[in-house]
Amino acid sequence: MTNLPDLAGLKPGGKRSTKREQIVSVFLRQEGHLSADDLVDVIRREDHRISRATVYRTLQWMVDAGIARKVDFGEGRFRFEHSYRQPRHFHLLCTTCHDSFEFLSSDIEALLAEVATARHFTPEHSVVQIHGTCEKCRTGENSSSVDGHTDLLFARDALRIAIATERSGFEFYSKAARITKDARGRKVFEDLAQEEHEHMERLEARYDELLARDPELETRPTFLFFKGAAHGLFDQGAERLMKGVNDQQALLIGIRCERGSHRFFKKYGEQFEESEGRQIFLDFAAEERTHLDMLVREYRALVSRQGRRRHSVDDRSGRRAAR
Repeated sequence: MTNLPDLAGLKPGGKRSTKREQIVSVFLRQEGHLSADDLVDVIRREDHRISRATVYRTLQWMVDAGIARKVDFGEGRFRFEHSYRQPRHFHLLCTTCHDSFEFLSSDIEALLAEVATARHFTPEHSVVQIHGTCEKCRTGENSSSVDGHTDLLFARDALRIAIATERSGFEFYSKAARITKDARGRKVFEDLAQEEHEHMERLEARYDELLARDPELETRPTFLFFKGAAHGLFDQGAERLMKGVNDQQALLIGIRCERGSHRFFKKYGEQFEESEGRQIFLDFAAEERTHLDMLVREYRALVSRQGRRRHSVDDRSGRRAAR
């Protein structure tokens, strides 16, 4: 369950209110997308003394404070969803049963940012909705789709992304070790490849444990679509390695890959509320940071060693010329 935020601290001039706290608490316990009238009905079941006007005012306050997000599904009325410590996400909307299904895509977010930047446009918010027919309405069979996402579903997808990234990192460091001539640099790449492989095995075991907690978890639809992040960073680095690079360049490519991976997982981990999936992202970000620091140290050491060798060669050449 979402922890109740500090209501007085979320908005300048905000005041604590017992009724407001009660309404916010009830709202954050709900899943999916509620209309104002839906929330009134839920609140009235808990406390019939709270008026409809108070619920409406609190809903607007939650929108202004960043606790709730107002969404328009074309029904002629607004619905509200959680936005407190929830990353921006997108919706599939069934035009037959009017159910909605959430998903999050870093690739769509990156494309929206790219378009806005290219047009020198400052975005305030964006809405991505895909209208169509859901599986249940199309086939008549019960769908495994769920509105919103559960902690287990988020954790499942977070582990999938982490495993895919580790596999990509293992392949990258294995290739880097094969082409690196510097003995110390090659040992660093070999060690990192081994670490990636071992961590991948641990993540896969954790994934199996997660499935054991919910046998149907594997069949449920994907919520997190992070294909570009899971594969792109290290795959692009591996392609660059195969085009021919020297030892310094190989280390610099590894540094860029690890820095990008660290920033990505830290950014998304910090956006989510406390959950197993959030912790998976943050733990993975911490490991990527460790790898990044190791590569930076080795790069500096390699540059220093190469500088000393050049200096030694110049000294010997100078002495020979003097003779």
